[in-house]
Amino acid sequence: MENSASAPSVLLTSARRPAQLEAFGRLLDVLDRLRTECPWDKKQTLQTLRHLTIEETYEISDAILRDDLPDLKKELGDVMLHLIFYARIAAEKGAFDIADVLNAQCEKLIYRHPHIYGDVTADDEETVKRNWEQLKLKEKGNTTGVLGGVPTSLPALVKAMRIQEKARGAGFDWEQPEQVWEKVQEELSEFGDEYSHGNPEKMKAEQAADEFGDLLFSLVNFARFAGINPEEALERTNRKFISRFQYLETAAAANGQHLADLSLAQMDVYWEQAKSRPAQPNSAN
Repeated sequence: MENSASAPSVLLTSARRPAQLEAFGRLLDVLDRLRTECPWDKKQTLQTLRHLTIEETYEISDAILRDDLPDLKKELGDVMLHLIFYARIAAEKGAFDIADVLNAQCEKLIYRHPHIYGDVTADDEETVKRNWEQLKLKEKGNTTGVLGGVPTSLPALVKAMRIQEKARGAGFDWEQPEQVWEKVQEELSEFGDEYSHGNPEKMKAEQAADEFGDLLFSLVNFARFAGINPEEALERTNRKFISRFQYLETAAAANGQHLADLSLAQMDVYWEQAKSRPAQPNSAN
């Protein structure tokens, strides 16, 4: 009975497998033709596609945050095209093809899930994550160190989270959330001391920035202990601010007012109205 909850989705996937394989093959065929006949597709390289792939990845994230499944389907298709495009270019260079990519991924998943495909016991998520990080290090021969696998180009907030997760996988972490919160308070105090000096010299500005970075890092640490993804939390706040500010603009315009002519107190009246509105669909309000 333990697997009864997951059985329907497994059966659905199995029943759809022929259609899924056919669709994947169709996409490969379409790209093959585009790569040989379309002037734009023929010119693309790994480098020219890179920034487009980053943009598409953010569009996937945006669709997920809006819980817009129809749009997510479209964006997943865009990224899927990019993935097979990269593999096609690599195949042209004699490096690998999409079959090599998929088989390598399958082997990696099997290797990193010994609690499923082997005799290792892992009864909770934390154990699985710790085993995963240790196996990654073993794969790379530990030549780059625990943090060597963190991409240098990750956004700083996401990178901080990944650094802390990897350090935790190596056993380097706080024991209790209360300890992390004390660290947050310590870093906040140190930033306040540095900033309150009010010295405009460059060195002081750099020191204040360093202390602010320490504060942010400690907040990310606490978010991790609290089960909060800091990147998602900040994006929710971004969206909430945008929604409320747009209401402020619209409400002021409806009363024949321009934001540039309003005092901060007048703007605050509209802002409080925006805050009191019911949450909007697909919004972080």
